[in-house]
Amino acid sequence: MNRARTVAVALAAAGILTATAACSGSAQQAVTHTTSANQAQRQNQSLPDTPPGAQARWLLGALAHLPIPATELTAHFDQVFLTKVPPAQLNAILTRTTNVRLNAVALSTSEFVILSATVNGQPQTITVDADAHGLINGLQLAPAPQQPAPPVPATWAAADKQIEQAAPQVRLLVASVSGGACRPIQAIGATTPAPLGSAFKLYVLDALARAIAAGRVSWNEQVTITSGQKSLPSGELTLEPDGTRVTVLRAAEDMISASDNTAANLLINLVGRTAVEAAAAGTGMADPALDTPFLTTRELFVLKLDDWPSLANRYLALNSAGRLAFLTSTVDRAPLPALTAAASWTAPRDIGSLEWFASPTDICEVYASLAALARQPGLAPVASILEINDGGLGLDPRRWQSVWFKGGSEPGVVTLNYLATTRGGQTYLVSVLTADPTAPIPAAATAPLLGAIKAAFTLATS
Repeated sequence: MNRARTVAVALAAAGILTATAACSGSAQQAVTHTTSANQAQRQNQSLPDTPPGAQARWLLGALAHLPIPATELTAHFDQVFLTKVPPAQLNAILTRTTNVRLNAVALSTSEFVILSATVNGQPQTITVDADAHGLINGLQLAPAPQQPAPPVPATWAAADKQIEQAAPQVRLLVASVSGGACRPIQAIGATTPAPLGSAFKLYVLDALARAIAAGRVSWNEQVTITSGQKSLPSGELTLEPDGTRVTVLRAAEDMISASDNTAANLLINLVGRTAVEAAAAGTGMADPALDTPFLTTRELFVLKLDDWPSLANRYLALNSAGRLAFLTSTVDRAPLPALTAAASWTAPRDIGSLEWFASPTDICEVYASLAALARQPGLAPVASILEINDGGLGLDPRRWQSVWFKGGSEPGVVTLNYLATTRGGQTYLVSVLTADPTAPIPAAATAPLLGAIKAAFTLATS
């Protein structure tokens, strides 16, 4: 699950710095940008379809027509930002960026995007952050790091080492997937459960698909957003007015591709908590009791942000039945914590006991279940939902016909889970679960993990 973090407002040497960003790592595929119409169209198609991605798309276009009118700036930047950096000052800074070429999207989440660019002939990093309303509340233009990108390992030993350096606790499974079975190729503690972050949403999707297959739910059915279902970002559905109705398909797409926490709550409420628990067991999860009762994102936020750690300790002291009663009687009746409370959540909080849990082997099983469901009549959207966001892996499309991705994070947790199918029809899984109970996992760990995961797919097929 993603969580907002806030840092101070300041002017950087080549731009501005202020941020609200998520703790979720998912780099995107490389794109190219110039001012020509055809290339601009390719850029618009390639930038991530997220609030910061949309704002980055607008910003790159606006840089070609400086100065930007104040009315346009107020439509795209939040008021706090423009109070710190008024439109005239912002335009003065942006005039230094008269020649911009976008080289790649280096990192993307639902709340920030980091672009690798060439500005005035020099390598630069452009970071665009968006607040809960989708407005820019952070913009940084800074010299690109001079360190070379982490290499893509050439051997299993090198890939394992690169993954193990990411965090004190690491779980890995590389497996071939065929006929609903996972056959391990390479593993590090692959059967040991670990915190998942938002990767738990795979089980919600599985439960939803089972409900649709049984005729209890349809993709076109509508669900209603209520204050009791709203959660903190990531995701945009929390910004919709109470009473807004969205289709089940839209909620499922947002839950997976944008890791929308409110969408996850809507779908858990639709199919029922026990149905998600049954789906987890039905996929072959070795210890489904670890996720019983199955928490909603709102419940986790309340437990980790409201009167921390007292409320959480009360919950953890109970058995499974007691926890369910406590959720119903206390947690579900609590107001949703404010974003300001989330901003103070910077260190791990009970990630070994208050989270969603599964092992890489369990992740392979749920992906295999989803693949089987996607082949059933009426369930093809399962595959298209999982293909929207490839998590920045960037596998060669000449060799790979599809990539499914779901990651997750919170302070001390980063998980990256991929299922990819070759042009020849062979399917492989790479699941990496990393955890540090004592400190947040640095953002710099994401790129080496992606390099190792990419290497794992190559090594698995060689």
